[in-house]
Amino acid sequence: MKIDITGHHVDVTNALRDYVDEKFQRLERHFDHVVDVHVILTVEKKTRKAEATLVVSGARLFAESTASEMYAAIDLLVDKLDRQVVKHKEKRSDHHPEQGRVGDNLEP
Repeated sequence: MKIDITGHHVDVTNALRDYVDEKFQRLERHFDHVVDVHVILTVEKKTRKAEATLVVSGARLFAESTASEMYAAIDLLVDKLDRQVVKHKEKRSDHHPEQGRVGDNLEP
């Protein structure tokens, strides 16, 4: 998974970059087909905004969150994306059992 982090009106420090990397590893636990992540961290007056676009196999997921602190905004962002990834994974999986298989109802 490739993570690209951009800051608008904020310097992206090594600590902030490590925190984002650590939190986004949680998404790979649920779905290992995450290809690319683009994270934008923004400071607007007293609010901190974090938004991300995930490119997964078959879809593009987007979420954003705002909070008074950047770390809290990142936590909220990862929670939103985690729910979206789980929902996407559920949509992709086949929940129907194979129908009409030969030999299922044969009696000995």
